[in-house]
Amino acid sequence: MKTIIALILAVIFLFISIIHVYWAFGGKWGSGSVIPTKDNHTKVAMPGVLPTLIVAAGLFLFALFVLVKARLINIVLPAWFNNYGLYILAGIFIVRAIGDFNYVGFFKKIKSTKFAQQDTKFYTPLCLLIGLLAIVLAN
Repeated sequence: MKTIIALILAVIFLFISIIHVYWAFGGKWGSGSVIPTKDNHTKVAMPGVLPTLIVAAGLFLFALFVLVKARLINIVLPAWFNNYGLYILAGIFIVRAIGDFNYVGFFKKIKSTKFAQQDTKFYTPLCLLIGLLAIVLAN
């Protein structure tokens, strides 16, 4: 069961990583509602190429880490990271699901924008799912 969970998480992370690389190099597909907005036109922040590639690299590393924890690939990790990494990963995504109480997460205030609607339907539940699956994988 843990192998299946690890594979699901790895595929999710790799898919999202590839999308970020695509966006970093100018791709437009799916980019219309992935940045929080104050209204339907004013983006809160527009990340550049480097931050987008950093996110892509982080997601790729998350995928590798999950595969290591499921013993599907063999990479030696520092003991503290090997012991607590999945909880750290789960924490990151559960905190993202809870949100910033303004633009993202279950407790966001701004709910009528295109991003907010996508966040409610897809992004926040996905973050919660990732966090919960990481906890299951850790135990």
